[in-house]
Amino acid sequence: MLVYPSSIDLSSRTLRCLAGHLATRRGEIGTRWRRLTAGRQALLALAHLRCGDTYAHLAAGFGVGIATAYRYIREAVDVLSMLAPTLDEAMCIAQAKAFVILDGTLLPIDRIAADTPYYPGKHKRHGMNVQVLADPFGRLLWASPALPGSTHDLTAARIHGIVDVDLKAYADKAYQGAGRSVRVSFRGRRLKRWQRRHNSTHAKIRGLGEQAMATLKGWRLLRKLRCSTNRITAIVQAVLVLHHASA
Repeated sequence: MLVYPSSIDLSSRTLRCLAGHLATRRGEIGTRWRRLTAGRQALLALAHLRCGDTYAHLAAGFGVGIATAYRYIREAVDVLSMLAPTLDEAMCIAQAKAFVILDGTLLPIDRIAADTPYYPGKHKRHGMNVQVLADPFGRLLWASPALPGSTHDLTAARIHGIVDVDLKAYADKAYQGAGRSVRVSFRGRRLKRWQRRHNSTHAKIRGLGEQAMATLKGWRLLRKLRCSTNRITAIVQAVLVLHHASA
């Protein structure tokens, strides 16, 4: 088998951050020796999350077994997910902002047609629903636990308690009826001039939230998840922590 060097478009600060957390974890559980150092394990996990490389490819490149690569990556994801900010913590940061941008995204997964809860009619593909909060500049603040893809965005926002927070948020028409704190555009074809101007301004503000979505989808593993749906929340939270570490 041929092995070639590659690159990951992340800063060395991100690598040092993850390596430090893994070294702390090894000290807590009393690890004496492993095939890879904490730094190499961190690099292995980043290659999987950022580039979407498979366990088989990573195992060959790092000189370990496939099962070992899986365990190392799972451990790194679990360590990071425990550091993810909660909604309350994200709201404390958002309180200093003029407003936040609320939006939902579908993370594609590989499921068969029989898995109805994961198949939203809008997107025509299986996936998981994740709610995202961004600041006025489009920077990612928080990502919610993943729900089955057929969950409506408004229902997901209510489940996570986002609509209960007293903070001005801009969102699309899917959040109609979320409450006064969530600003949505006017619906209908025959709108008055001031309503059309409002919708135009609203769309420009909400469009900044697409930058947060692009940030999330920049981690190639999230473009097509092939793991258990029970692991997707931990992966999203790990990506969120790494994004904040590299910002």
